[in-house]
Amino acid sequence: MRRVMLTVAYDGTNYHGWQLQANVPTIESVLNGTLSTFLKEDIKVIGASRTDTGVHALGNIAVFDTQARMPAEKFSYALNQRLPADIQIQSSREVPPDFHPRQCSSRKTYEYRIWNSAFPMPVHRLYSHFTYAPLDIKRMQRAADCLVGEHDFKSFCSVNTTAETTVRTLYDVTVEKTGDMITLRVTGSGFLYNMVRIIAGTLMDVGKGRLAPGQIADILNACDRTKAGPTAPACGLTLVKYEFLDDILPGAPGA
Repeated sequence: MRRVMLTVAYDGTNYHGWQLQANVPTIESVLNGTLSTFLKEDIKVIGASRTDTGVHALGNIAVFDTQARMPAEKFSYALNQRLPADIQIQSSREVPPDFHPRQCSSRKTYEYRIWNSAFPMPVHRLYSHFTYAPLDIKRMQRAADCLVGEHDFKSFCSVNTTAETTVRTLYDVTVEKTGDMITLRVTGSGFLYNMVRIIAGTLMDVGKGRLAPGQIADILNACDRTKAGPTAPACGLTLVKYEFLDDILPGAPGA
């Protein structure tokens, strides 16, 4: 038995997230079905990041076990001929049989995009959140700086989380604007359920003047979801990079 790792890019618009759910399409269900039909084996992938409904990815990671003798790097070509156009494999490689993508040191980078203009732009509607309210990105960046480091992010997490701990480390949080597109880029060791979307909603409140940048520290200390801003819509969120930090996978692909 061999273990193969896939780097998976997808447009999450038509899917109910990554994880298997009954009677609705998910990224995991499509991968399982496609691999099982192709290999004539019962394949169950293990995903690194279980993205939510409507969230996109340039390079999520999945592994699966197979008895097939096909060279691991050829799986990407074979699968892309069989997968729908909104799910495509960016690379494939063999990994150690005991490698588990959620049980090793890693660093994820998400981007949340905001189209900030007087009117919506149709070509961006599936991949960004629209708001006509002017956003002050300098205020947003000052607030974002307060999130860097190790903190208890309970205030920035869905109340439905099942995480054992809400402490996470963010390495970098930046807010940039190009034309009318604002990009919030967040890199961390791991993320809680809805964490990046709540950060985005909170920083937008800062940009609108509803919150002061200095209030971020108070929100963190409160450990109370009601103190942070709203959960921003899923369409603006994309997992853009997944990096493994362990030596077990030297040169492992990100995205």
